[in-house]
Amino acid sequence: MTTKEEHAIILDFLPNGYPFDQRPLHKKTPIAQALGKETLVLLELVPKKDVFLQPYEEVYIGESKREKIHHILGRINPSKLTETARAELGFVINDLVLKSQAKFISFINNAGPITTRRHQLELLPGIGKKHLLEILEARDHAPFKDFADLHSRVKLLPDPEKIIVRRILQELEGNEKYYLFVRP
Repeated sequence: MTTKEEHAIILDFLPNGYPFDQRPLHKKTPIAQALGKETLVLLELVPKKDVFLQPYEEVYIGESKREKIHHILGRINPSKLTETARAELGFVINDLVLKSQAKFISFINNAGPITTRRHQLELLPGIGKKHLLEILEARDHAPFKDFADLHSRVKLLPDPEKIIVRRILQELEGNEKYYLFVRP
């Protein structure tokens, strides 16, 4: 079952459309580049007439009546992001990871093996066999409560929020074999 995105966070708003669009100004449509809040997909949105959107603004894009968004053009490739959207993406993801800490800690507490030689946690940047064994041993004693608990109980582990943010950014590029957080 695939969940439909209900909310998105604006990364960049282009009131006059894309600069490379060769059409006359009166035929261009405003475009917003956004990140889906739940499935973490990059989206291209068309706002309603005379609506001005701000970066970091959360907008409703679900099935019922939308206040600010006219329609969703679709998913967008990370290479098509504007410089502003690219710059804001890391901050927006970091903010979402901190606000959804329970979701990511639950993943760490419940992650299992992918194959007989590979574990889901090893897909996170900076986690090798040694950190994996320490995490598994620590979570066997008691599940982790939050990022601070994980960081304090697993010695020399890099910052857990940054590890997850880096993995999400890697998945958004679309070159991964396994997806943990982003809907492919």
